[in-house]
Amino acid sequence: MAQVIDQEVVHQETAAERAATPGTASSASANATRVSHTSVTSFHVGDYDDRAVAVVWWIVGLVDILLAIRFLLKLLGGSTVSGFVTFMYNITQPLVAPFHGIFNTTVQGRSILEPESLVAIVIYSLIGWGIVSLIHMITRSRRA
Repeated sequence: MAQVIDQEVVHQETAAERAATPGTASSASANATRVSHTSVTSFHVGDYDDRAVAVVWWIVGLVDILLAIRFLLKLLGGSTVSGFVTFMYNITQPLVAPFHGIFNTTVQGRSILEPESLVAIVIYSLIGWGIVSLIHMITRSRRA
């Protein structure tokens, strides 16, 4: 989200000031009136950090979705004969590998309850949240 800052500039000019400019009658200073001009300028701040935050959340979302698909395929007993199931297991194996062995894996027939996948989803989401918080903390002084 780009932050918009509005800046208002007001300039007041009296008839006496106009009389001092060439081509203006000096009798206008007797009838001094005030004229004000207002201009509003808008500019955007924070486009790059907002893009970085969006990219981080997009990557975290993609990883979480892949891990959720893996969890459901294992839980529902997805057959490794299927190319899609094998592809999903191969893609997500490096993401789940650091968390193997934390909990016991329960097997019931072809269904496998793999809590490592759930732990990986939580950990990667927390890492994403930490990165986004760091981006906000680094760019906060520029926003203020």
